[in-house]
Amino acid sequence: MTRLRILLLCGFVLGTQTALAANLRVSAASSLTDALHDIAKIYERDTHDTLLFDFGASSTLARQIAEGAPSDVFFSADELKMDQLQQRGYIVKASRRSILSNTLVIIVPSDSNLTIKGPADLAGNAISNIAIAEPQTVPAGLYAKEYLRAQHVWDRIKDKVIPTENVRAALAAVESGNVQTGIVYRTDALISRAVRIAFEVPASERPKISYPVAIVGDSKQKAAAQKFIDYLLSPPAQEVFRKYGFIIK
Repeated sequence: MTRLRILLLCGFVLGTQTALAANLRVSAASSLTDALHDIAKIYERDTHDTLLFDFGASSTLARQIAEGAPSDVFFSADELKMDQLQQRGYIVKASRRSILSNTLVIIVPSDSNLTIKGPADLAGNAISNIAIAEPQTVPAGLYAKEYLRAQHVWDRIKDKVIPTENVRAALAAVESGNVQTGIVYRTDALISRAVRIAFEVPASERPKISYPVAIVGDSKQKAAAQKFIDYLLSPPAQEVFRKYGFIIK
């Protein structure tokens, strides 16, 4: 085979791979940001597909999908938002998988002298504000509220709550020192050097945190979307999730 024919063949193969590559839009909970960026580096290299992420509160992303925003994959931080979309026919039910869990922690700025031995301490006079993702709609906030209610603390601290757009915004509020403490996922606390974990919710008390993923019903690239979901269940992807502190289900 001549050098020219080899070059032409290589060009044809590369051109075919490019033509077949997909640009997948992935709507994902903000707590997944770092892990999915790491996974994307490997996935894009191996598949030639491109992952276009839209990170935010699961409630916001679910609303956008219902309103027709383009998306191929929805990766939620709770089952309720996925349930709501499924009931309205906005996701492919057969593709739905619940693959991760998490836990809640109470955080303070890394240079804070506050000692928090449990949720009841949040009601003390030493603490005047607590950053929590919006407790009416955002999964991290809903989980936090559920936990605090179970501990009979919510009614004593609800006036101190500073609601934020999503869990990363709650983390940022504590990092900046604008609030004394916050409740976030353990995975969020672990990526920050500006906060420390003051208290981790014990396994026996934590709410049932679950991260489901599914293909969006209007996706024009369902095969590529399923391939990405399958990869999220693979050992290499799960190792990345473990690295960031997620619990594999």
